[in-house]
Amino acid sequence: MSSSEEEEEYVFYRDRPEWKDVVPVPQNDGPHPVVQIAYSEKFKDVFEYFRAVLKANEKSDRALELTRSAISMNPANYTVWQYRRVLLKHLNKDMYKEMKFLADIIVEQQKNYQVWHHRRALVEWTDDPSKELEFTAKILNLDQKNYHAWQHRQWVVKSYKLWDGELEFIDKFLDSDMRNNSAWNHRYYVITHTTGITDEVLHDEIEYVIKKIDIITKNESAWNYLRGILLERGLLWSDKLNKQVHSWREEGLKSPQIAAYLLDMYEEQLEKNVAENKEETLQSAMKICEELASETDKIRRKYWEFLARSLEEHYSK
Repeated sequence: MSSSEEEEEYVFYRDRPEWKDVVPVPQNDGPHPVVQIAYSEKFKDVFEYFRAVLKANEKSDRALELTRSAISMNPANYTVWQYRRVLLKHLNKDMYKEMKFLADIIVEQQKNYQVWHHRRALVEWTDDPSKELEFTAKILNLDQKNYHAWQHRQWVVKSYKLWDGELEFIDKFLDSDMRNNSAWNHRYYVITHTTGITDEVLHDEIEYVIKKIDIITKNESAWNYLRGILLERGLLWSDKLNKQVHSWREEGLKSPQIAAYLLDMYEEQLEKNVAENKEETLQSAMKICEELASETDKIRRKYWEFLARSLEEHYSK
């Protein structure tokens, strides 16, 4: 049905016999409203009656139907969704029917916080997460970096211990877009909540990331993931990774991510006093700072120059 046809069929609440007993409550913008919003007549009609039932705390089927109209007008209105939840509970409505109603809205309003919050409430009330992995996968196939869908999925897998197959699920997204920071974040989330970052897991993950970086060396997401999994042990922990970083450099790759990672390795050597030649390590670090500032990361030139000065101040003889 076209929007014009919907407008023609729409009957204002003020003209509906079943609403004659309700006195609509206009929006109060104060005595001197500034830049007053030009709401449509339909919008004003719906929300004037919504404010009336809210004020009266009316819990009825007609009030529930009214929230549906209000949601169609403004699906991001927290108060409408909250009152709808109150009504659903009070009227003992079928939550699975509500879930179907909600699914269509989420497809159209994928980045609306309120719809995802409502879905979480329905899952909790029914204690049934059986459709959630499939549903979030559907949304993520439409938008692979949808923060709300990833967040909802994380809540579901943790709350109901649905970890099986999650790493394989993530692999599909990273295979199609290795720069998908949300997928890398979910990988970290799954591993830290299941096996944990044991030495064995860490070796496997480093192997996994090296393969990804080998394809796209300027992939900030992969480098950030490396830093995250090595946070407790330090960047120098893996000999294989350290050799690979140097190997990339020797191949002539001047990716700012490779350079910045090598720089942090040098700084860690200096901090832990494990450099074979402190002066030589410092000079190597200073040279990378100069390269980043003048060639490969000019936009952060001031930062790299500041870091060079700091390194010299702290570690020069």
